[in-house]
Amino acid sequence: MEDLTSILLRTLLSYFFLLVLLRLMGKRELGKLSVFDVVISIMLAEMAVLSIEEVGKPAIQFYIPMFLIGLLEVGMAYISLKSKKIRDLVDGSADLVIENGEIREHALKRNRLSLDDLLVHLRQKNVKNVSDVEFAILEPTGKMSVFLKKDKEPVTRGDMNIKPEPPISAVTYKGLPIPLILDGKVRDEALRKIGQNELWLKREIRKYGIKEIKDVSFCSIDDRGIMYLDKKDNRPQK
Repeated sequence: MEDLTSILLRTLLSYFFLLVLLRLMGKRELGKLSVFDVVISIMLAEMAVLSIEEVGKPAIQFYIPMFLIGLLEVGMAYISLKSKKIRDLVDGSADLVIENGEIREHALKRNRLSLDDLLVHLRQKNVKNVSDVEFAILEPTGKMSVFLKKDKEPVTRGDMNIKPEPPISAVTYKGLPIPLILDGKVRDEALRKIGQNELWLKREIRKYGIKEIKDVSFCSIDDRGIMYLDKKDNRPQK
């Protein structure tokens, strides 16, 4: 029973210790995983497991190395900011794998990347043909940045000098679509954000043939004032 209690306490302590430590190490640890970051993560995970399993040893014996690893990460991050050579050594450097539509085979071999791997990366960027690519850069994180040739880039409204459409309804905000109704319940903070009230919302949904807000499963509106409505499915369950 004592061992079980000790394991539970160590688990909780290790959790909060790691939480604080990762916060001190900064968002860099979560935003990208370089080779150095992977090593740090593995070492911290191993130390955390040992601190829980090794009940016969004081937990401080494991927390001190974990703290030192955290300091090492912060120190290396600071040094990397000051020195490009250290940064390239620790994090690696970006590598050009496609230039003007031509594959650089030496760069692929250097990064142990096959042609199939390269094509997968391109497909993930919605690129069908290698010849359409002006530059493709393999980042230190393993992700690939792809830049299309000028004549292959998608046409935007700005390229065609098309002005933005005026709002369809009285909505004055910019950003992603905002959910106004979730499972039959109005989101008052969302209505305040677009400068409207529940009475306006009821009038809008009646235009779609819906009388009551409770009959709406989901409703959202975008910055053009276009509303999306999904009515609740009232069919009997089988």
